[in-house]
Amino acid sequence: MKLIYQHMLSFLLIILTTVAIIGYSEIAYVTNQSYSQNYQRMEDYASSLGSLAATDKKNGTLMLNANFLKQMEFVLRGDDLHLRIFDSDGRQIYPKTAKDLHLASDIYGILKQGQEIRIKNNNDSHSYMGHTNDPCTGVLVPWMSEHKMIGAIWLGARVKNVERPIAMAKQNLVNAFIVALTVGAALSLALSYYTTSKIKRLSIATKKVTSGNFDVQLNYKGNDEIDQLADNFNQMVRSLKQSDEEIKNQEKRRDQFLADAAHEMRTPLTTINGILEGLQYDAIPEDAKPKSISLMKKETKRLIRLVNENLDFEKIRNNQILLVKTSFNATKILEDVKMQLSQNAEKEHDEIRIAAPGDLSVYADKDRFTQIIFNLVQNAIQFTKNGQIVISGRRKDHATEIVVMDNGIGMSDEQMKYIFDRFFKADPSRARQGTGESGLGLSIVSSLIKQHGGKISVDSSPNEGAIFTITFFDEGFEQYLSE
Repeated sequence: MKLIYQHMLSFLLIILTTVAIIGYSEIAYVTNQSYSQNYQRMEDYASSLGSLAATDKKNGTLMLNANFLKQMEFVLRGDDLHLRIFDSDGRQIYPKTAKDLHLASDIYGILKQGQEIRIKNNNDSHSYMGHTNDPCTGVLVPWMSEHKMIGAIWLGARVKNVERPIAMAKQNLVNAFIVALTVGAALSLALSYYTTSKIKRLSIATKKVTSGNFDVQLNYKGNDEIDQLADNFNQMVRSLKQSDEEIKNQEKRRDQFLADAAHEMRTPLTTINGILEGLQYDAIPEDAKPKSISLMKKETKRLIRLVNENLDFEKIRNNQILLVKTSFNATKILEDVKMQLSQNAEKEHDEIRIAAPGDLSVYADKDRFTQIIFNLVQNAIQFTKNGQIVISGRRKDHATEIVVMDNGIGMSDEQMKYIFDRFFKADPSRARQGTGESGLGLSIVSSLIKQHGGKISVDSSPNEGAIFTITFFDEGFEQYLSE
């Protein structure tokens, strides 16, 4: 069953159930009122006749005149009421019948105690009143004088007359039920359409997202649960769009990396292959062989470095390396890195300068700390020409801060967003020129610092250089954050 019909059925059941409960209560009330008023009216008549009977008696015997009673019955017939009168022994004395009629003993016993008896339907009662063609409802009222029963009267009315208001109430209920059914169907259709239309919009939007359209956004004005669901849907789609864009960017960077890796590997492999062929066919002079072997060794190291960086990154990313952290002097490491990269800096006409105290304590894995500083400085040299690279360090509260600053080509905000991602290169043109790196250096740096429980940040603008700030916390103050 469709949701709109389920909603309609629910609304209709609620409306009709409410009408039925109210109608049942109304009918019960009208029924009770009709019978109560009828009993009260007949009891008033009986009390009036009882007063006459109590004053018109002789030796405890009723002396009501038969003609008076006939006249009284004639008057009562205008209200469609019937009466019967019984003496103190429970024998019917009016109207006269050929058969000697008496009240049942249990009924007589109740009346003798001065209690009235209300009979809702004489055809359902076991009283002497017996069965009649038209069922009657009425009262048996004892007439008392000086605490003794001197007689009793039965006053009855046709049940159909008493229940006429009840029948009208039932008819009104049927009419109300029909009206409620009609109006309820229209209202439930409108409300169901309004509710399900929102859900239908969500369903259509979901299909669009499934087909790959992440620009879908739902408009909503209310603040009910479906509108909240629409808001959550919009947030989900925005997140999916971001994720999709990120995946596409990662795919582009991966493709770029594969192209760069192939380019970087092809050059040394071509060089090595050419030298080997020259050696094989004695095409290289003897005096040039040492230089050729040296070049071949250099290109081989380049290939090894490219492979090692990939393997190293995978190990770091999968937490497969063991950090042995100790406290040592970071300044000495900074000096060693400066010395190792001095030749590379000279080729780019760069100057490396250290701005740190002679004894700068840091708590880290010494080898990995060296790798981090080496990669950061190497990255600064790569993007700086005829410039200066400053490595500074200082102590902070329970931490050591190292800053690598250059005045090279810098980066845009978009580039900084992905600078620590795998395969990303801030200047892809360098890869085409054969001078670019693999795009893994800063990813390795970021992963290593996070495993140390440290922090790294970058601040840069195009053509204004870059500032990389890393923080290593002291033992017990590390800040391990989930990726």
